[in-house]
Amino acid sequence: MGTETEYGIIAPGLPSANPTLLSSQVVNAYAATLREGLGNLAGTRWDYTDEAPLADARGWRLDRAAAHPSQLTDEAPVLSAQEIARERGEPADAAVLMNLVLNNGARLYVDHAHPEYSSPEVTNPHDAVLWDRAGDHVALTAMQRIASTPGFSPVHLYKNNTDNKSVSYGSHENYLVPRRVPFGQLAASLIPFFVSRQVLCGSGRVGIGAANQAPGFQISQRADFFENEIGLETTVRRPIINTRDEPHAVAEKYRRLHVIIGDANLSEVSNYLKLGTTSLVLSLIEHGLAPLPELADPVRALQSISHDPSLRTTVELADGRRVTGLDLQTIYFSAAARACTADADPQTADVLRRWEGLIGILENDPMAAAGQIDWVAKLKVLQAYRDRDSLEWNDARLGLIDLQYADLRPDRGIYHRLARRGEVELLVAQADVERAAVEPPRDTRAFFRGKCISTFPAQVVGASWDSIIFELPSQERLQRIQTREPLRGTAALTEQLFEQAADAEDFLARLMSGPEPPMAP
Repeated sequence: MGTETEYGIIAPGLPSANPTLLSSQVVNAYAATLREGLGNLAGTRWDYTDEAPLADARGWRLDRAAAHPSQLTDEAPVLSAQEIARERGEPADAAVLMNLVLNNGARLYVDHAHPEYSSPEVTNPHDAVLWDRAGDHVALTAMQRIASTPGFSPVHLYKNNTDNKSVSYGSHENYLVPRRVPFGQLAASLIPFFVSRQVLCGSGRVGIGAANQAPGFQISQRADFFENEIGLETTVRRPIINTRDEPHAVAEKYRRLHVIIGDANLSEVSNYLKLGTTSLVLSLIEHGLAPLPELADPVRALQSISHDPSLRTTVELADGRRVTGLDLQTIYFSAAARACTADADPQTADVLRRWEGLIGILENDPMAAAGQIDWVAKLKVLQAYRDRDSLEWNDARLGLIDLQYADLRPDRGIYHRLARRGEVELLVAQADVERAAVEPPRDTRAFFRGKCISTFPAQVVGASWDSIIFELPSQERLQRIQTREPLRGTAALTEQLFEQAADAEDFLARLMSGPEPPMAP
């Protein structure tokens, strides 16, 4: 599993600045920090060779001419590096980076109007939280670099999902799923789960409607921006189930479930449960044990649940019954609890314990979950201001507080202030976060990717999720190493090769000479 976060971005001193330009500054600022601190770029150009954003899991490929420009993620960003250089007053051939593949196996890049951090692949929800938090550390490091650089206006980054002016940007998840599981089965079981899981992992939002048309507070930042049940798009006509069939792995064995419906979480417990419960539901589906509480109108149900922080609103099932979001979560939790054995691994047991416990707390008193759930923590802060200053929900000051909750600056972000005061539960230590920003997970192919980049920065000239490209002095052609098996290239399989190799050429010779190369599927 892994996460993708598009950060909200503004430069208060440059209100008319091009957001793509600002996003490129974030990428280049982090690259400069790495060069200075680690002695190498720790990043390289992105290899688009195996990207296939228009392949649909329902069995067809969208015609390129019919695709929305935002779907063409296999092309360079809206502004080229040369155009960025010119806007910054630099020579057209200046080394302006739009992509970095980092030492920790992650990707930091310009995604249209936002800087985006895509975490390395991990095998469990705790590590997913850790390397997601590493992305926040990367973003903060870039912000601090820009602020300290003469001639640059400070840039502020926010871990949120909307500007509250009709624009939304994503916080996506990715899960490795066996290809043998029918896509229709995935969609049918996941739609009610995704509609209701916001009660545990919504980030909260001031305002109702995509364009903030009505006053109020709702559970999810993303709910009002979804229009369809199933589809290929991610920025227009957003679907609850995204059908992009781009596995970044051995296509015959795997599919990558690309989840676009989640909120960006600062709460580590919310993030942990978002990833952990989804993983458990996917296991239920794989084993034919998932419940199927079919909704009469999933999009309306998604928004109805979001619009009621009391959690009492009911939505209609296809069979005419009415249930709350908590009822739906209870159905899925009960199925997972029945399926798990007594010797379940500690994280599975912990996810189940927390899932059940928070359902109970939310049923009794939602505000008692402020230490674990983002939307509740935010609502508690907002309600305190409302009570103190007699503010209505349409007061602009509440919108500013909502934004400040998501500010990544430790001295300004409300979430970070709550964390320092011990008012929210933390799952990962700051020292581990800082280490995860520069070191890859050890139990997936991300280890191989990150170690190649950190060990041989001058020879690695391209990378993607499923390949590493070397340029060696003795070879006329580039050397592409395929990494299509996500559970190969681990520390257990390749760390000794890195330690033994004298240089990049020796490393590749050792890599390819064994009876079973450690990158082979």
